[in-house]
Order: sequence, then structure tokens, then C-alpha cells
Amino acid sequence: MPIYEFRCQECRRKSSFLVLSVRSQFERRCQHCGSPRLVRLISRVGVLRSEESRLESLADPSRLGDLDEKDPKSIARWMKKLGREVGEELGPDFEEEVDRAVEEAEQQQAGEGGGSGPDDTEP
Repeated sequence: MPIYEFRCQECRRKSSFLVLSVRSQFERRCQHCGSPRLVRLISRVGVLRSEESRLESLADPSRLGDLDEKDPKSIARWMKKLGREVGEELGPDFEEEVDRAVEEAEQQQAGEGGGSGPDDTEP
């Protein structure tokens, strides 16, 4: 069952249409403003994979090539990708926590590099 996506030329918002058959007709009107002036968009393709296949791909060492364990942003990108690969909807709270952890790690790194931390004083 394809899902067709269109961008409205009036309000610039996206409308999605679930079509039960390729041959079936549907009314192409913006779901937001009702305009018939729609431009078809190219959509991403979703592929169903087994849990075993997803876990195998996570274990592939070649997928860790761009991971820099000393860079908080790199770790955050990896964590978000891991969540998507596992197929769990972790929600916006997870994304916010990852982003907050990145900010904290960057602040700690900035404090360590600046020489103004409490461990830099002599006894």
C-alpha cells in the first residue's frame, strides 16, 4: 500500500495519502487548506527487516568507522542511530537527554582544556 506525499503550492505544507491500490483514484487536495494545487514529493522507502538482521548490522565493525569515542557529538549521533536501528521509538525525551549529555560533556571538556579547573591549583 503506497503512501503518496504532496506539497501544497498555496500553504507549503505536506499532505500524505494512503492508497489501498495503485489503480484507485483519490482526491488530491491539501489536507490543511483544501487547495488542489499540489506537487508530488519523492518519499523515503521503508524496508522491513527482521530483528536478527538489525542486530547483525549493529555488530558490523565497519559501521563504527566514523565513531570517535572522545567526541560527545559523535557518541550522540551513534546513540540516536542505534535507537533507530533497534526499531524502538525512543521519543523526544531520549533525544533531549542525549543532547543535554552532549552539552554537559562539551562544558566539561572546555573546563579541562582551559586550565581553570579546581585540579589545576597547587597545594
